[in-house]
Amino acid sequence: MSINEVFMPALSSTMTEGKIVSWVKSPGDKVEKGETVVVVESDKADMDVETFYEGYLAHIIVPAGETAPVGAAIAYIAETEAEIATAKSLANADNAAAPSTPAPIPVAVAAVASPVTASQNGSNHEPGRVVVSPRARKLAKELKVDLNTLTGSGPYGRIVAEDVEVAVGKVQPIATPVVTAAPVPVPVPVTAPAPVPVAAPTAAPIAAPIAAPVVSSAVPGQVVPFTTLQNAVVRGMVASLSVPVFRVSYTISTDGLDKLYKQIKSKGVTMTALLAKAVAVTLQKHPILNASYSDQGIVNHPNINVSVAVAMDDGGLITPVLQNADAVDIYSLSRNWKSLVERARAKQLQPVEYNSGTFTLSNLGMFGVDTFDAILPPGQGSILAIGASRPQVVATPDGLFGVRQQMQVTITCDHRIIYGADAAGFLQDLAKLIETNPQFLTM
Repeated sequence: MSINEVFMPALSSTMTEGKIVSWVKSPGDKVEKGETVVVVESDKADMDVETFYEGYLAHIIVPAGETAPVGAAIAYIAETEAEIATAKSLANADNAAAPSTPAPIPVAVAAVASPVTASQNGSNHEPGRVVVSPRARKLAKELKVDLNTLTGSGPYGRIVAEDVEVAVGKVQPIATPVVTAAPVPVPVPVTAPAPVPVAAPTAAPIAAPIAAPVVSSAVPGQVVPFTTLQNAVVRGMVASLSVPVFRVSYTISTDGLDKLYKQIKSKGVTMTALLAKAVAVTLQKHPILNASYSDQGIVNHPNINVSVAVAMDDGGLITPVLQNADAVDIYSLSRNWKSLVERARAKQLQPVEYNSGTFTLSNLGMFGVDTFDAILPPGQGSILAIGASRPQVVATPDGLFGVRQQMQVTITCDHRIIYGADAAGFLQDLAKLIETNPQFLTM
């Protein structure tokens, strides 16, 4: 007989603490080894956490809505029902031994948090958050079911395997009362790190990598705590400022690219995918721009994985990764990008889908921005900032004046491994591809 602790796991290499989104199991529930017991918000996404033990969830140490450092105990699991009382006594003893200190965070949050009805397992699961069991996610992938179209029948709207089977007609739906209603679009307090409701995924902008600004409901004069994602961005950006960088700008005519986009837009192709494809193809000729620095030397990555910055509506940003963007056809790349954006907004990306990038794009062109500098992401050697495409009067080769669509791009590079000539050569070839042979992107 034994009592085991459930620890806050490290769900990514940059995670230092995690926030409990919801407890899937309640105290006293039977749990099996490998079964999901809690959903944790890491610095980038919401992840199911499974238990390594079989027994009973005896006591929850960290309730939903609170955070704990990586490695800290968040619950007790007793091997037998008889040990549940012992586990509770152990938890009470730990609480009594802990020094009594003021907790400022609950006070700050309570000032603006919307009322939440807590259940017996301490869950304050937020409307609009899509929570999926590992088995349901795997089954949905096999059966090609869009999880965003399903209504979960599990605790707090959790999507379980039976929901996926019902969607494809394998089993008949069971009439059970639904605890949580469909998310209603209401103003969300900025302190709550809840994603935008994903009941209508088609509303997410897929042709642009960055979302439109969201009107803040912040109260003037009030200090609003950072979300988990915002804290991760802060740490990453501060770390990047210690890297010696340089910037190179270039003007690219986009008439040919714009014409191609109009021709294939109806087939689901996005401008983001076209730009990512153009960058990836050009990186094949300039592998040093796809490399990164390490204390041991230059890391030459085997794949070209293009990250694209996406602003989250509740604060912070995330960089979904288009894997092997140089080798994937433009139509599949566009479908992949649409899926990545939808799951990023729902905080359902897997770590490899946001931390495996080797080169980053940041596009503010949809806001009419002409030019800007982007901060180099940690662990990468380059990031390309893309401005708006505008009609410009230019001199033609025959000595006349003409009007061309042009955009300004600025690349930021790690000067420890990349030099000015490397960046200039990359931009020159990128411009040549976009200006003279954009059709190559569809091959």
